[in-house]
Amino acid sequence: MTAEPSTERPELSVVIPMFNEQEVLPLLAERLRPVLDGLTDHYEVVCVDDGSSDLTPALLHKLSREWTQVRVIRLRANAGHQAAISAGLARARGDYVVTIDADLQDPPEVIAEMLQAARRDEVDVVYGVRSDRSTDSVFKRTTARMFYSFIRRISGTTAQSDAGDFRLMSRATVEAINSLPDTNRVLRFVVPALGFPSATVTYRREERAAGTSKYPFLKMLTLSIDSVTGFSLFPLRLATYLGLIGGVLMFVASIVLVVASRTPGTTIPGWTSTVVIVAGVGAVQLFCLGLLGEYVGRMYTHLQGRPAYFIASDSGAD
Repeated sequence: MTAEPSTERPELSVVIPMFNEQEVLPLLAERLRPVLDGLTDHYEVVCVDDGSSDLTPALLHKLSREWTQVRVIRLRANAGHQAAISAGLARARGDYVVTIDADLQDPPEVIAEMLQAARRDEVDVVYGVRSDRSTDSVFKRTTARMFYSFIRRISGTTAQSDAGDFRLMSRATVEAINSLPDTNRVLRFVVPALGFPSATVTYRREERAAGTSKYPFLKMLTLSIDSVTGFSLFPLRLATYLGLIGGVLMFVASIVLVVASRTPGTTIPGWTSTVVIVAGVGAVQLFCLGLLGEYVGRMYTHLQGRPAYFIASDSGAD
């Protein structure tokens, strides 16, 4: 016999974005429920179904009947990982909110340590930092560290290199995020950019418990582009720098070509200079136009005012 859901405001909300997670969902519930039951009497688990096409919606419906603290939010279509988390944050009601993926690579047991750190240190954010990423490929670990270092340099944010979307946030932090107008949020950089007091807890990143990764290379590349264009003007300035460097190189090339043209038989008159100048200037122009296009695209999307997601149903709306 299941207990009736509490009408009190939950002390803790756990937001879990899900997309085609039918294999891992039972394992997640089996590990997460004992952790939360041991932490507080008043909590909610906000499962955001990001337009799954497998049995995830049916399993979530069944789980919510067996586990009354589970709240199911269904999106009308697949909106993406970051949008699904944003949807969960907008609906979460807890004094503290934890975001965690469903794949169990980030262990739910660390939530207790996060909550303890937030109360002990009186901070608004507690980041889960992976002290051991041996389960990830060398390529993924290396590129991730390089990218985070690059983002920190060009944007001035303090994003942790080995921190993803596993974090605990206070109510004030969640409300600050929900008030932001940006619809293409990359939360792993948005949260540090707020500058709220924070702490970290470390853990070993585990293998995915079941199913397949929902972040292939192309999605990671898209996330990287959104991160760069969303947090820094460096690419726009880079276009200016490249233009200046290109101008200097063309000046040097011109001098070299003039000198070479005075030596009979070394060059075909006009050919070298034309190719070098056209290729150099064309490459710089195309690169700069591409960077400008990224920013213009973001402005266009923002002016359209389209929501990042559409809610189909919320089992806890009442």
